Amino acid sequence: MNQDTIAAIATPTVPSAIGILRLSGPRAVEAASACFRPAAGNRLEDHPAHKLIYGSLLDAQGQVIDQILCTYSRGPYSYTGEDTAELQCHGSPMVLTLALEALFAQGARQAGPGEFTQRAFLNGRLDLAQAEAVADLLDARSREGARHAAGRLSGALSRRVGQIYSALVDVMAHFHAVLDYPDEDIDPFTLTKLEDDLSAQSRALQDLLATYQRGRRLNQGIRCALVGRPNAGKSSLLNALVGYDRAIVTDIPGTTRDTLEAEVELGGVPLRLIDTAGLQDSSDPIERLGVERSRQAMEEAELILVLWDSSVTATQEDGELLETALSLAPTILIHTKTDLPSAPVPFLNLSPLPPVVELSTKTGEGLADLEAAVANLFPKGSDSAYGELLSNARQAQAAQRALEGVERARQALEAGMTPDALLTDVEEALGALGELTGQSVGEDVTARIFQRFCVGK
Repeated sequence: MNQDTIAAIATPTVPSAIGILRLSGPRAVEAASACFRPAAGNRLEDHPAHKLIYGSLLDAQGQVIDQILCTYSRGPYSYTGEDTAELQCHGSPMVLTLALEALFAQGARQAGPGEFTQRAFLNGRLDLAQAEAVADLLDARSREGARHAAGRLSGALSRRVGQIYSALVDVMAHFHAVLDYPDEDIDPFTLTKLEDDLSAQSRALQDLLATYQRGRRLNQGIRCALVGRPNAGKSSLLNALVGYDRAIVTDIPGTTRDTLEAEVELGGVPLRLIDTAGLQDSSDPIERLGVERSRQAMEEAELILVLWDSSVTATQEDGELLETALSLAPTILIHTKTDLPSAPVPFLNLSPLPPVVELSTKTGEGLADLEAAVANLFPKGSDSAYGELLSNARQAQAAQRALEGVERARQALEAGMTPDALLTDVEEALGALGELTGQSVGEDVTARIFQRFCVGK
């Protein structure tokens, strides 16, 4: 149990309707009580826990600075597992600052990034996969991302990992029981049963690892490059998708000279849109640099939108650009400016043909078709598996090492090695799985994980 009490402002320090301060630690309730005067005239501690109490917020000099709501909880029945308190005031940055100073005067100290959730992990209220889900939920870029993060927070991933962990523990326990207690009535240990068990858990780990690509995309967003000739409508499309003028749009070709990024959810898919400079030969060194960055954005993209101006006849260079995009990532061909008189569309001798969308950012026609095309390329999968996704590289690496341990054990069994030798590999797999949920992870790793959290969470 931590001996110090931490406090932090848990909401952005900008003028807003509500501002929240949080405390956790052995003196959380006492510190909050010293800065809060219930309207009923008694003390905070005289009210039931887990209830909102109306009253006055006091500064370090005991002066009233706001009318607020306050609640407290006693450990272990709280988010952190410790005594906690929460002050809900008006979202005035000055009021929040004065209140935090008053809490410091009562012996609380400033909380570090993610320290509330870190204490919840250390006190057994959350495992490490659930703690990481808190950060994923805060950073969610789409509805699906939020739902999966909420599923992980409720323990869906932990339960899936726990099933594999439990099955491997059963393998170890059965072997040692037969070995250590030969006179007991225990089912005999057979190599066939061991091979079946290891194969089943190998498949389970492979299925788990297969979720990482989708989990990473939901968590980080899909890099989506918008490419095409100058004045093809890339910046207009970016603005139409984000809903405001993120990029400068003019009739002058080559207005965009550098990459420009924005985030948007399209068809339930979180996209990190990258508006690029028009691809063309140029003697202008600045424009050439922009073209180089455009090509780099294409090479790093996970989705490429190739834009052709439908009012202008496509050229051989347009076709070559489309072929290059198709060789790099999933690609959608977009015929833009369909509100203008159209030029002949060349025959595409490509197999397979990319999805083709015709749209006008001026009228909005075709944007729904683009949304459907993106959703088809990145289907959301089964709703029944919400939260059972690996969401970051740390989790994927731990699952990969667990799979490698099980596979080594399975291959050693096929090679004729004795069970006691190959079970060392099973132990290593168990250690890797323990890292996923925090059962066997070092303090340096947990410290890095919680550093990505905001202060107050």
